Amino acid sequence: MSSHDLKRQAAAAALEHVRDGMKLGLGTGSTAKHFVELLGERVRGGLKVIAVPTSEATRADAQANGIALTTLDEVDRLDLTVDGADEINAALDLVKGGGGALLREKIVAAASDRMIVIADESKLVANLGRFPLPIEVIPFGLAATRRAVEEACAECGVFGSISLRKGSGGHAFVTDGGHWILDAHLGRIPDAPGLADSLNAIPGVVENGLFIGLASMAVLAGPDGIRIIERP
Repeated sequence: MSSHDLKRQAAAAALEHVRDGMKLGLGTGSTAKHFVELLGERVRGGLKVIAVPTSEATRADAQANGIALTTLDEVDRLDLTVDGADEINAALDLVKGGGGALLREKIVAAASDRMIVIADESKLVANLGRFPLPIEVIPFGLAATRRAVEEACAECGVFGSISLRKGSGGHAFVTDGGHWILDAHLGRIPDAPGLADSLNAIPGVVENGLFIGLASMAVLAGPDGIRIIERP
């Protein structure tokens, strides 16, 4: 079974938690895209929901699928956010941001009563860190910010190379918020909550890709079917 098929299975399983009248957060990335497409099918069948997209790409996908959209300025809370992840551990802490939407994804997740993470089972890891950790930064003072990030990582006992993410034409990748991304290749993060706090204390860091305590459920698809992990 292909990765594409597994992602779609996970998205379909998460869709079973959507109820009529819900206010939803729509994630970004290849797995979340499957959820948006399947949600669109349900909407065309009569399901009534309203959603907040976490990126301009997801906004375009949702509009193409006929999903009514809103913003966090217009609604107080969301009932549910469904999003993918680059890594998930058994405690349901995540690494996200491979697609560059980590800031908006975290804002939307934090404004939701529940967050369901959908992925193929290869994203479940014993320790976070194999996937490069995205760190969204202000372009001004990049060298100083990068040094501070290196120092914060070292103080937390993690070491590795930190590179500026490049986009088309070899230029710096620019997020929807107009920021840049540093990718920290750390290998293993023994204290993810501690590292997240240290990174967010650095002037110049907008947000980091460690999602701590936000996911309430992971829906993982594998060759043997769907596996559910819930936060106690």
